Amino acid sequence: MAEIKAILTILLLTLVSLVLIPLQWIAVKLNLPIQKNLPHIWHKIATSLVGIRIHQQGAPAPNRPLLIAANHASWVDITVVGSLMPLSFIAKSEVSGWPVFGLFAKLQRTVFVNRTRRTETAAVADTIAVRMAEGDAMVLFAEGTSNDGNCVLPFRSALLGAATRAAGGDQESGVWVQPLSIAYQGLFGMPMGRVHRPHVAWYGDMELAGHLWGIFKHGALDVAVYWGEPVRVEAATDRKVLTRHLEREVRALTMAALRQKPVERFDSDEIEASEFFSNAEKTAKAGA
Repeated sequence: MAEIKAILTILLLTLVSLVLIPLQWIAVKLNLPIQKNLPHIWHKIATSLVGIRIHQQGAPAPNRPLLIAANHASWVDITVVGSLMPLSFIAKSEVSGWPVFGLFAKLQRTVFVNRTRRTETAAVADTIAVRMAEGDAMVLFAEGTSNDGNCVLPFRSALLGAATRAAGGDQESGVWVQPLSIAYQGLFGMPMGRVHRPHVAWYGDMELAGHLWGIFKHGALDVAVYWGEPVRVEAATDRKVLTRHLEREVRALTMAALRQKPVERFDSDEIEASEFFSNAEKTAKAGA
C-alpha cells in the first residue's frame, strides 16, 4: 500500500511539474512578476501530496529587504519553507548540477555559492544584496551544510555579510534578518525521537534517490516552523556578532520544538543580543 501511495504521489507531482515548469521558465525569461509565486504554488502542492503537515509559530516579517537565516536538516526543508511564502534560496553551487533538483533550484531563481572559492564570496554577497533590495525574501541555510535533525550546527558568517551590503552606507536604510527554525516532530502522527529523525534528515553521504523514495513512501510528517524576532541590520553591524546571535536564537527555537516545550533562552543569549545591538549602535555613532 505504501508503495502504491508513493507511485501515485510521484505521478501527480510529475503532472503538476509538467504544467508549472514551462510556465515558470517563461516567467523567468520574461522577468514576469508571477515568477515569484509559481514555485510557492508548487511547494504547497508538494507538501500536500506527500502528507507534510506544517505547524507554524510566529510569522515571517513583512519588512523588506529580508534575509531569513535557518537551520538545515534535509532537502525536505526547501519544500517546507517554500510552501510558506514566495521566496528564493541561497545554495551551494553543486546543487545546480543535480538531476531534477538543479532544474527546480534554477527555476526558483536560487543564488548559487561556490564554497571552494572564497574570493567569490563578496561577489555572491553583492548578488544576494541586489535581490534583497529588489524585494526578494532570501533564505540562507546558515550552517553551510545539513545535520541529522537533532541539533543545530555553528552558523557561518560569510554570507550574512550580504545583509550589511544590502543595507548600504545610508544610516536611514536597513535590512531585516529573521531567524527561522525547522524541526521534525512527528511521523504518522506519533512523536519522532532521536533515532527516527534521520529518516527525514538527509546529510553526510546519504543516497538521494533512496531518501526521496523513503519520504514519498512514508510521508505523513509533522514539521514545526518557528519564526524568531527579526533583527534590523545596518551597514555598520558586526556580522560575526550577528551570526552568533542568530545561531543561538535558532538553536533555542529548535530545541524547544524538538522537546515540544517553551523556548528557553539563557543569560548568555541575552548578553549576545545586547552585545549585538550595542556594537551596532556604537559603530553607527562612530561613523556619524
